[in-house]
Amino acid sequence: MEQNHHSPRNVRFGVFDADMEAGELRKHGLRLKLSEQPFQILAMLVARPGEVVSREVLRERLWPSDTFVDFDHGLNNAVMRLREVLGDSSDHPRFIETLPRRGYRFIAPVEMKNAASEDPGQEAAGVETTVGVPGVSGKSASGNSEALLKVAPGPNSRRFSLPRIAMLAAAVLAGSALVSGITVHYVNASKGKANRSSSLVVLPLENLSGDKEQDYFADGMTDDLIANLAKIHSLRVISRSTAMAYKGTHKPLPQIATELNVDAVVEGTVMRVGNRVRITAELVQVSTDQHLWADTYESPIGDVLTLQNRVSSAIVDQIRINLTKEDKERLAQKPSVSPEAYEDYLKGRYYWNKRSGEGFEKAIGYFEEATRKDPQYALAYAGLADCYGIIGATIYGRLPASDAAPKAKSAAIRALEIDPSLAEAETSLATAKFNYDWDWGGAAAGFKKAMQLDPSYATAYQRYSLYLSAMGKFDDSFEQIKKARELEPLSISINTSVGWRLYLAREYDRSIAQLRDTLEMDPASEWAHLNLGQAYEQKGQFNLAIEELQKAFEISHSSPLTISALAHAQALSGNHSGANKLLTQLEALSKRQYVSPYYVAIVYLGLGKNDMAMNWLEKAYTDRSNGLVFLKVEPELDPLRTNPRFVTLQNRLNFPN
Repeated sequence: MEQNHHSPRNVRFGVFDADMEAGELRKHGLRLKLSEQPFQILAMLVARPGEVVSREVLRERLWPSDTFVDFDHGLNNAVMRLREVLGDSSDHPRFIETLPRRGYRFIAPVEMKNAASEDPGQEAAGVETTVGVPGVSGKSASGNSEALLKVAPGPNSRRFSLPRIAMLAAAVLAGSALVSGITVHYVNASKGKANRSSSLVVLPLENLSGDKEQDYFADGMTDDLIANLAKIHSLRVISRSTAMAYKGTHKPLPQIATELNVDAVVEGTVMRVGNRVRITAELVQVSTDQHLWADTYESPIGDVLTLQNRVSSAIVDQIRINLTKEDKERLAQKPSVSPEAYEDYLKGRYYWNKRSGEGFEKAIGYFEEATRKDPQYALAYAGLADCYGIIGATIYGRLPASDAAPKAKSAAIRALEIDPSLAEAETSLATAKFNYDWDWGGAAAGFKKAMQLDPSYATAYQRYSLYLSAMGKFDDSFEQIKKARELEPLSISINTSVGWRLYLAREYDRSIAQLRDTLEMDPASEWAHLNLGQAYEQKGQFNLAIEELQKAFEISHSSPLTISALAHAQALSGNHSGANKLLTQLEALSKRQYVSPYYVAIVYLGLGKNDMAMNWLEKAYTDRSNGLVFLKVEPELDPLRTNPRFVTLQNRLNFPN
């Protein structure tokens, strides 16, 4: 016979809280819409954590003997809906474990707050008890050990029931939806829509495969959903890098919304099984503490682009955004992609997002494979253009411009031929014109067009800001980088860019403050350490400069850029011996890989050998080295401003007045 306990009033597990009397489930403090049968199953399981609740017990509670319903089918679908709301997986459960043909077991630790006791000798009302999982690890998903205590359901447990016809209809509808792959609703959107929202963040979709190697797939699906929504002009969408900063965190949704200044939050899960993918997503309007919508979508991987359009359409419908004719047509499209090409594309984006020379090289390989497998896949060409657009730039310097430029432009043009609406490709084409062609007017026009195509694409504002800094238009540059940071407030790249723009404008104290703040966000940022060292150098604080540049040098594994920057600072500090050793290292490296002549020029300039520096700058001009685009504004080049050869070189670049 089961031991009786008073039923707990509130139960907490992970980021969820369940109010047993009210029949409410909350996540991060926000109420979820969960129908009665799945909630009653949850109530029975959490009342007995770690114990098996048999299918027979569940049947007796939920489906009385005179109920006309397919019990097995109804129970399976109720548990499935419960798992969808919890973001759980039957293959790799965090909360509900299936014991085939026997029943279910709740495996996560719970905290219980008991209801008022009828017996004065019993535990006082409101006392919380941490309950672990007997017979399993006794640890939560976060790895925290918990005390073990069995709790059985008491006589005061609520019992939910549905009319027979309603239950039968629910079971039939859920079953037919599952078989056909059509959306399974667990929120009744017809109850009315909330007030219009104009800004949102898509939090990283959770990988439910149980395989960490599949994280790239969930991250890629998140990227694509963000990109799809960001194309809607009347909607402000927080960009990818900022959204990804919340991966794995358990902050309350209102806090996230406040930090990002958004009205609504989208979160969900991704599960991939073989050649099929399932997305479960929910939309929360934080200001009203209201879950507007939650759906599950499933499709073959080849139809995943259509699936993303369906999810995006549902979101914009619920937040009542006015769509343009172009937006409606785009979301109504049913594009397809080769499953193998899509796989390669996601892997390419995964390595692209590492923002390293080695990462770009791997990304290029995957993007090229994607275009080979699906020659009409515009995003794969855009990815190639992204990589080639900056892999030859001074900040990475892995390829000479003569190799990178034609490949960047060719890939961008091909992407735009297939899909003229791609802001990513337009930005990459403008970047190639800026970095390699020194086509100042064409670059500016391209960046502006990209921002028109996608007002939420932060990279377009970031690159246009860099162009404006190179032209010496610092006020305009700061305006554009401010817009980029509003879209991506937590982006390390953009926050570093703010510091670098301040450095180029010779506002060194502000640059130092900004870069130090950035390093608090990510102490391992190579570029923030590099730019901070350069700012300290311009203030004559050589010890601090060398300390920061040494960190960048180590993090980058001795990249040509950091070797050059460190050697320059060593030379200015009076350590010519150390600078010459680094110069020798740079020359040796040039025999194994491409090294921009610009890097060598900077070292000679630090050593005070201005004629040698000019020789290498002229070689950099022949190479069309990207470093020369900052010839007008780079503080390190100030000793050459009155040099006739330097004046001639600057004139040859035809900077606009």
